[in-house]
Amino acid sequence: MHTNSSIGCNVTECKYHAGSKNLCTLDHIDVVKHTQKADTVECTDCGSFVKS
Repeated sequence: MHTNSSIGCNVTECKYHAGSKNLCTLDHIDVVKHTQKADTVECTDCGSFVKS
């Protein structure tokens, strides 16, 4: 399995989680915001998340 050491991830419920490593298997991710202006970390999420 290809892992991307530049993208850390501990969301084991994601289809793209690297299993025993806390890494992502995607080449890039999309970070999205929930508000017009992202002022806090809670305003953003990984838009590439897919439930496994």
